[in-house]
Amino acid sequence: MKLLMIYANLFGYKTTKKGWEEAEEINEERQIENALVGFIQVEENDENRLAEVETKMIKQLKWAARKNETNRIILHSFAHLSESKAKPNLIKQFFNSAEKRLKESEYETFQTPFGYFLDLDLKAPGNSLARIFKDI
Repeated sequence: MKLLMIYANLFGYKTTKKGWEEAEEINEERQIENALVGFIQVEENDENRLAEVETKMIKQLKWAARKNETNRIILHSFAHLSESKAKPNLIKQFFNSAEKRLKESEYETFQTPFGYFLDLDLKAPGNSLARIFKDI
C-alpha cells in the first residue's frame, strides 16, 4: 500500500466521469475544510493482508491528523502511486471498513466517490507535517 497524506485547509471535489464501470451512479460536489486527506493506493500484494494493512494505515492517518490538529480525515482512492492495483471491489470494501473504524474512533471521516475521476481543489499549507508519504 502507498499512502500520501496531505493536510488541507480546503479540499474540494466534483465527480466528472466513471473510471470503474461497476461504480454506483454519483453526481457530487463537496468542499471540506481543515482535513487530512489520505491519497491511498491499495496494491495487488495487499489483497491477502488487508486487515493488517488497514490497521497500519489507520494508525498513520490518526497520527498525522493529530499532528495537524484535526479530527477530519478524507479517504481518497488514488491509483497513481504505484503500477500495482488491487481488485476494485476489494478496495471499496477496504475503504468502507476503514471509514467505519475511524468513525468509531470519533474521527469525522469522509470518502470521495469511489470509481470516479474527480476535479480536485486542494489548498495546503507549507508545514513540514502537512505532507507525509508512507509505504505500508
